[in-house]
Amino acid sequence: LNRGFTEMHCMSGHSNFVSCVCIIPPSDLYPRGLIATGGNDHNICIFTVDNAAPLYVLKGHKNTVCSLSSGKFGTLLSGSWDTTAKVWLNDRCMMTLQGHTAAIWAVKILPEQGLMLTGSADKTIKLWKAGRCERTFTGHEDCVRGLAILSEIEFLSCANDATVRRWQISGECLQVYYGHTNYIYSISVFPQCKDFVTTGEDRTLRIWKQGECTQTIRLPAQSVWCCCVLENGDIVVGASDGIIRVFTESLERTASAEEIQAFENELSQACIDPKTGDLGDINADDLPGREHLKDPGTRDGQTRLIKDNGKVEAYQWSVSEGRWIKIGDVVGSSGATQQTSGKVLYEGKEYDYVFTIDVNENGPSYKLPYNITDDPWLTAYNFLQKNDLNPMFLDQVAMFIMDNTKGQTLLSTSAQFSDPFTGAGRYVPGSSSGSSTVPAADPFTGAGRYVPGSTSNAVAPVGAVDPYTGMGAYQSAVAKDDNIYFPKKDAVTFDQANPTQILGKLKELNGSATEEHKLTEDDLIILEKLLSAVCNTSAETPTAQQLQTLWRAVHWPEDIVFPALDILRLSVRHPTVNENFCSEKDHVQFITLLLKFLNPKGKQANQLLALRALCNCFVSQAGQKLMMEQRDDIMTQAIEVKSGSNKNIHIALATLTLNYAVCLHKVNNIEGKAQCLSVISTVMEVVQDLEAIFRLLVALGTLISDDTNAVQLAKSLGVDSQIKKYASVSEPAKVKECSRFVLNLL
Repeated sequence: LNRGFTEMHCMSGHSNFVSCVCIIPPSDLYPRGLIATGGNDHNICIFTVDNAAPLYVLKGHKNTVCSLSSGKFGTLLSGSWDTTAKVWLNDRCMMTLQGHTAAIWAVKILPEQGLMLTGSADKTIKLWKAGRCERTFTGHEDCVRGLAILSEIEFLSCANDATVRRWQISGECLQVYYGHTNYIYSISVFPQCKDFVTTGEDRTLRIWKQGECTQTIRLPAQSVWCCCVLENGDIVVGASDGIIRVFTESLERTASAEEIQAFENELSQACIDPKTGDLGDINADDLPGREHLKDPGTRDGQTRLIKDNGKVEAYQWSVSEGRWIKIGDVVGSSGATQQTSGKVLYEGKEYDYVFTIDVNENGPSYKLPYNITDDPWLTAYNFLQKNDLNPMFLDQVAMFIMDNTKGQTLLSTSAQFSDPFTGAGRYVPGSSSGSSTVPAADPFTGAGRYVPGSTSNAVAPVGAVDPYTGMGAYQSAVAKDDNIYFPKKDAVTFDQANPTQILGKLKELNGSATEEHKLTEDDLIILEKLLSAVCNTSAETPTAQQLQTLWRAVHWPEDIVFPALDILRLSVRHPTVNENFCSEKDHVQFITLLLKFLNPKGKQANQLLALRALCNCFVSQAGQKLMMEQRDDIMTQAIEVKSGSNKNIHIALATLTLNYAVCLHKVNNIEGKAQCLSVISTVMEVVQDLEAIFRLLVALGTLISDDTNAVQLAKSLGVDSQIKKYASVSEPAKVKECSRFVLNLL
């Protein structure tokens, strides 16, 4: 009877060590599920069960990917040393979660409402919803290393402070569990209950039931990196000796007597280093002899130290067998630096040593992190480079490292197995990407850029009524069960025009333009003809000469360009102009030009007209094709202007999103829809104008109509809870009705 596991495949796709693995549950496309791995090469590889090479590789993180969690609906959450977490759907990054100030070591997707958790070396845990941080949990006194979900409203965390904490999602810490004597690396919950297991740097696997540590299993390895509980209740652990071990309560799956004896022998030969503090403070002179083992233990996992022929041995009590089992010899070692643990933390990563170096008497002192497995010369070189110190100190620093780590290679018996999270021994301090350079806020999450209370300073609408609202054309007398709002089939454009006013302003500003920008009288007549051609007041077709003149005008300086942008906004609705600006040959400059005006620090008039011009591009094939090709850049840039309080800009931004939804509804591109949903969710948080809200609701309804994936994604972002409040708006009625139709789909 083979009770064990057999190796099916050896998969490879990373260029350096693999630091985390997770299973993506079966789907229609991959009925056997997928395997995701995160690596020190900054990548995530996705494998099918049957193939040794990756199906695809997810690139985007800027440092080691050290944690992964899969959610419903094909979502994957990753955490990295680059201080960010990313949400992926299939092979695309949907959003980046920014806010932690150090490596993210643990991530988990919660079962409900699109909530996600991240645990970091900054000692905090954050709760995220639709890409925004909702809450920060503080309490741990050191790096958070692991997370486990108990229910929709409770979770557990473990940390380098040797504690486990149980939290409520509302922010309250319900309980702290003590028992480990060193870093806790991993935590896993038993199926269908609140009992759990933990492993750590104190050589143990601990089983917790009803809030108490009921069993301690020691292992013949210093670091027990990871644990997981299988569906049958068996516990699997991976340790620094490169071996995976499975523990069971089931008699039929228990290993053979020989295997158990081999495990005990291995355990009894282990060398336990007293400086790790795993066995408490040890004073060899005060220890009793072998006779101490005649008395039975009082609880399972209790340890006892005895001295036999000058040697210190450690034993552990087994309740089930009623005997003391030897768990190793205690060996002395020199140069201990940490009383409590074998490792020292520096910048959220672990080292065997962190030295303080004084280069000269009165100058500053510098921290030098070092692992026994590092090259002292390379470490010294990188240290000098990083701190901009004189290279003549190289020999001195390298000798200092060697003198102060003598005899310490004794500890690195497991050196070739480096910490899958910190990569102990691999990390070169010179490449430290410290947490000082937190990247700019992500345009999707807008990490904390906006002020929710910002009111919309009503700016008088430009000119006549916006055709899309039809000002009260939707009366609530419409039969309630007819959804006249979505899915919307055609783009919404900004057509209102007052050619005389626009030309008047253009001429006035032309007077103050510098010589290089000034338009001639002929140029102005040409633009007048163009305006009448595109505003249907003449039957003529716009000419190449007219478009060249317009192109010159839209390159005016930022403070006077808006009338030219307005002409562009009206012109791009004309099929000839649309074809000209959006066709293969010129489209890049055209989009670059418009995106330049969406700088949040720029003039609001330019932001508004650039957004409206982008909306109007959707009227023809060429424009739609270009807008879809450049979607990522356009949406990323457009969302930057959300934080202002100009309601016309908000309406234009909502309309751009709606036009994307119209196109995406036709092509069923789930990554595009994800980006759109994230934008809708983010913009809804800041917009107060109900017309903008209405357009966002129509966009949302259009995106999720006839697409179960998009519905799942919208739910996973928690959009349904965001729009509930609009179901009770009294005026305008269309907002209430539309939000109710959307909620019915969700």
